[in-house]
Amino acid sequence: MYSSSFFSTPLFLSFLACMLAPMAVLGANSNHFTEYIGALFRGVKFSDVPINSSVEFHYILSFAIDYSVATTPPAPTNGEFGVFWDTENLSPDAVSAIEQNYSNVKVAVSLGGATVNGYNVYINATSVESWVSNAVSSLTTMIQQYNLDGIDIDYESFGNENDTDTFTECIGQLIKTLKDNGVISFASIAPFANPTVQSMYQALWAKYSSIIDYVNFQFYAYGADTTVDQYVQYYDEQVSNYPGGNVLASFMTENTTGVISADTGFSACQELKSENKLYGIFIWCADASLSQGFTYEIQSQALLAS
Repeated sequence: MYSSSFFSTPLFLSFLACMLAPMAVLGANSNHFTEYIGALFRGVKFSDVPINSSVEFHYILSFAIDYSVATTPPAPTNGEFGVFWDTENLSPDAVSAIEQNYSNVKVAVSLGGATVNGYNVYINATSVESWVSNAVSSLTTMIQQYNLDGIDIDYESFGNENDTDTFTECIGQLIKTLKDNGVISFASIAPFANPTVQSMYQALWAKYSSIIDYVNFQFYAYGADTTVDQYVQYYDEQVSNYPGGNVLASFMTENTTGVISADTGFSACQELKSENKLYGIFIWCADASLSQGFTYEIQSQALLAS
């Protein structure tokens, strides 16, 4: 028991001030790192990429596509997905080996991509029900064969740019069914700052955000003259566009004109980290980084682990 005089002591007043002070806001920094791999067929292997044991590391195989290349142009297959990555170097055994060697590594597959054999890729569904049924069946087989953990959605073109419902239901029902069936443990989406792309992915987000774990936003698609401050502003905008989402910062190591440089992208990641809002980083892609010694992968993982 305390006497009444205790409540006027400096000790109690200090305690009271601490209790009444606003609680600190939890930061958004995390140790999540993602690397896309296999799309450029440059012989890169999982084991080539340096892996920091202090990060949560995801590989994303690129790509699985629901098109047949037996014809020109390629023909849509209504959700029957095939493998379009470098399987010679990124095989089922290679997936098993990297996950056995590193407990912090998971491997996913990205669906769609921009093109196949130079032609745009988009969902061409006979019906939502048939597309989802075919996609669930074909992807379940692929995911189990390759011992994969998740899927990434990277459709960048759309047959009907005003039809958000078909995209939303095809992708939303696919993710939900694969998760409900225990086939995958996580899912990500990979939009970028294009009005049609944003309308599709934000419609998907509005209905199915609860089952989408990561937003791998392609920030590098902004102009090459983008500054670090502008990048941070763009990041804040996308966090608002995908409320509640785990939005990853990103940059590319592929030598492509017209996009944000890797140096600017990494500097922006450092700034986001200093502002306590760097949820994670993804890099496109390991294939391009192979000839560069994976400098940015090493630096990015060190930043996330610090």
